[in-house]
Amino acid sequence: MNDLLSALGHAAVYAAAASVLLVVAYYVLDVVTPGHLGTHLRGTDETASSSAALVAGAWLVSTALVLFTAIWTNGETSMGMALGWTVAFGAFGIVLNTLMLFLIDAITPGNLRAIVCEPGPVRPLASVAAATALSVAAIVCASIA
Repeated sequence: MNDLLSALGHAAVYAAAASVLLVVAYYVLDVVTPGHLGTHLRGTDETASSSAALVAGAWLVSTALVLFTAIWTNGETSMGMALGWTVAFGAFGIVLNTLMLFLIDAITPGNLRAIVCEPGPVRPLASVAAATALSVAAIVCASIA
């Protein structure tokens, strides 16, 4: 029974840390895109941006994959060490996603960050930005494992 309670306590700590990092990832994307990201996501059919939804979803999945990998691969170590790895690699993934968004914006035509927030259906550049976020997650996850 003590093992179960200990495991539940660890799960609660990991869930809290992961939740904070997911919120941070969302807010970082909000800061680096024009306007208020929530407005682009919550808008009506005429004002909502499917591109912004795709990119925001990819950022959150990317961050979650990194967090999952850090927790999974370090679960056997002490709670403090595993939590440290989780927070460090989660933050590192968010920083890399941000840098890659700016890099992709610099090498593609137009203003990628603005295009991602335009209302309407998914724009091709938004698919590139989403794929980049998932690629960053794969690279960071591989470096953890």
